[in-house]
Amino acid sequence: MGKQGVLLINVGTPDDCSVDSVKDYLREFLLDPDVIDIPAPLRHLLVRGIILRTRPKKIAPRYSEIWMEEGSPLRVYTQRMADALKENLGDVECQVGMRYGNPSIRHALEKLKGSGVEDLLIAPLFPQHAQATTGTSMKESMNQLRLLDWRPNIFEMEHFEEDPAFINPLAESIMPHISEDSHLLFSYHGLPLSHIRRCDKTGSHCLKVDSCCSFKVPENSMCYAHHCNLTTRAVVGYLGLNDSNFSISYQSRLGPAKWLEPSTVSKVEELAKDGKKDLVVVSPAFLADGLETLEELELEVREHFMAHGGESMVVVKCLNDDPHWIEGLGKIVRKSFEIPVLEN
Repeated sequence: MGKQGVLLINVGTPDDCSVDSVKDYLREFLLDPDVIDIPAPLRHLLVRGIILRTRPKKIAPRYSEIWMEEGSPLRVYTQRMADALKENLGDVECQVGMRYGNPSIRHALEKLKGSGVEDLLIAPLFPQHAQATTGTSMKESMNQLRLLDWRPNIFEMEHFEEDPAFINPLAESIMPHISEDSHLLFSYHGLPLSHIRRCDKTGSHCLKVDSCCSFKVPENSMCYAHHCNLTTRAVVGYLGLNDSNFSISYQSRLGPAKWLEPSTVSKVEELAKDGKKDLVVVSPAFLADGLETLEELELEVREHFMAHGGESMVVVKCLNDDPHWIEGLGKIVRKSFEIPVLEN
């Protein structure tokens, strides 16, 4: 093997918390057809004509509440993850590229190319596969490689929703917060139902069969909701919880389309009304803390839970640069370099 390099990809973030910066970021993010998969004229009408007129002004103050001295939390924590991974791997170059915003995938690839990398691992930091995360990240990476006219040996880090290297540190990060009286809520990033249907090429299983996510078949092998279920079951098994001690929900909805149910907001309201007073929330789709965890869960969802009778809510931090997770990520990366090279 030649010199190895890892492109670690996260979703992205604005450059700063100004309205203009948030608007630029949302424009790039929401106009991606892999994110909002409706006909282009309708997508542009929805994004430019409705969302970008109001949402940046609403979201910019929320970013201001969580902004760190070093910058965007998502960027800071992802970079810390990359630095720790490089230390773990030794003589392997590690660069961060955001699918939207900066540092861009193009920028990261240029640095990897400049450092003499011959074997390139494209590593989307999304445990559960989805078109709107892993899919678009791989597509953009391959596109930028073509534009750079760079042809290294390419490897892909595949989804790792139930890999012990991910599950064990995740479960151990939750364990200190669990008690006899607590209820564990797995809050995954939401996804439109159209994305779920598309991953089943046969059109005969996903959202067609009762409890379609609860068992493995070839038809749901790339299904995000199924992967979320696998992550949940693996963590619950590690923690020794029974079915009454945990729930699943989906957060961060956008637009008029039908999304995976239940929403996190509606679920915490239901749990509070059912008498659950002590709630522990974990968001396993996010490996680095950002707006969805530090603001949406910590502030918005907490306020909603308390307003409906809840008494205590703990949001488990993302794995970020946790040493046990970095060790696990190192194992996943090493294993990924053993998988056959992708066509470039």
